[in-house]
Amino acid sequence: MRFYIIASGSKGNSTLITDGATNLLIDMGLTKKWLLEGLSQTPIGFNDIHFALFTHDHGDHASGQKFLPIEKRYATKGSVELLEGHELEHYKSIKLGTFTITPLPTSHDANDGVGFLIFDGRQTLVYMTDTGYISNANMSYMKNADYYIIESNHNVKMLLQTDRTFTLIQRILGDTGHLSNEDSAMYMSELLGDRTKEIILAHLSEEANDPEVALKAHLKIYQRKYIDIDKIRIVPAKQYELVSGGHD
Repeated sequence: MRFYIIASGSKGNSTLITDGATNLLIDMGLTKKWLLEGLSQTPIGFNDIHFALFTHDHGDHASGQKFLPIEKRYATKGSVELLEGHELEHYKSIKLGTFTITPLPTSHDANDGVGFLIFDGRQTLVYMTDTGYISNANMSYMKNADYYIIESNHNVKMLLQTDRTFTLIQRILGDTGHLSNEDSAMYMSELLGDRTKEIILAHLSEEANDPEVALKAHLKIYQRKYIDIDKIRIVPAKQYELVSGGHD
C-alpha cells in the first residue's frame, strides 16, 4: 500500500491511496488544477482514480466533489451528492476494489463526519482527522495499524495567541473541534504497536501550529511513556507540498 497526501490543512485536503490495483481518493477539497498538480507527482492520473471517499461536508474536504464523477463518490448520507447505494454507515465495512473500507464516526461540527480504516488484504491504514476526540469504540478498531494519518491540528498556547474570536477558539478546543498535538500524541501512544511503520501528522493549522512543534509534542509524549519509536517514521503532512509514504 502506498499513499500520497496531496494537501492537508484548513485550505484544502486530499489524499491518494493505492495498492497497485485500486486507486482511492480520500476527500477533494481542492481545485481541479491543484489536484492535477499533486497527482503529477504520483504514478496515478486523474482518470485512474477508481473511488472517492469523503469524510464530511466542509469545504476544505468536499468543495471539489463536482470534479469527480458521482458514480465514484462514497460518503455518509447528506455529506456530498451521492448515488443510491453509495452511502456509508458507521462500522459497516464495504469492499471497493481490492480495499475493505470501514467508516469510523468522528466528533466534529459537520454532517455525520467519518474517518476510515482501510485494509488491502495485507496492510491497514487509519485515516482520522477533523474530530474533537476519538471514542473508545473507534480506538478498538484503530489499534496496531501499519499506517496512521491522524490529526494533530494545533498547539493550544499558539491557538490562544491567535487573533481568532473566543467563540472560534472554543469550537476548536471543544469535543466537536480538532485534536491538539498533545491529544493526538496521547491517542497514538495507545494505538501504535509492533506493526506500525509510519505516523503522518495531518491537518496542521497554519496559524496555531508548526510542523516542528507538532513533531516535538509527539516525540515528547512517546518518550515520557517509554515507547520505542526508532523504527517508526513520523512526518507532518503539508498544505502545499506532497507527502508520500507506505510500502509495496
